[in-house]
Amino acid sequence: MAQPLMPHATASWLVDNTALSFEQIADFCGLHILEIQAIADDTAATKLTGRDPVRAGELTQAEIDKAQGDTAYRLHMTKGPDQVRRTKGPRYTPVSKRQDKPDGIAWIIRNHPEVSDGQISKLIGTTRTTIAAIRDRTHWNIVNITPKDPVTLGLCSQRELDALVAKAAKAAGIEAPVDDRLEGDREALIGELRAQREAAHHAAEAVHVEATAGIQLPPGVVDPFRKPA
Repeated sequence: MAQPLMPHATASWLVDNTALSFEQIADFCGLHILEIQAIADDTAATKLTGRDPVRAGELTQAEIDKAQGDTAYRLHMTKGPDQVRRTKGPRYTPVSKRQDKPDGIAWIIRNHPEVSDGQISKLIGTTRTTIAAIRDRTHWNIVNITPKDPVTLGLCSQRELDALVAKAAKAAGIEAPVDDRLEGDREALIGELRAQREAAHHAAEAVHVEATAGIQLPPGVVDPFRKPA
């Protein structure tokens, strides 16, 4: 099944702006339900900027409304416009975003030192001289450079960044990291959800008993809350 271009950012937007269940969001974005839980509880490692899948042409409002009315319904992605693929030549960056390039370069250098200057140059659309100056902190504006995620800055897509990091890690012989932050909470979450369901059932049973106290049921009608003898 096709997935949105930026699944985590899309999931963050759906959590904040819709009444979809975590399971529906996880299914649409191709993520684990515990990742959606972490995003909703603001316990994810990185605070994400939400990405509207409706504006991106990946989902329609009618599809969201349909899914909100039926928790068993699974969202279907709308085929968006074909992306324009770069062929040759340097990446074009809008003038309004060019001042953000040093911040994006600094973020990659800090978080992914295995990525080469040549790879950064292709991804961000800058020169190796600029990258080297930021790397050895001789850049003329180094005091004002703050490492920021290039995806958030709009300098590249999450898919491009992930592919680049994976390629650099493979070339450097680095094993891809496994995100197991939520594994320890899995059993606790399942137990908590089970306890909530049991508590809701007992509460409904108590209300039913109180409401029907002294009421004689018609012949042939079985009380659904009555425990077998």
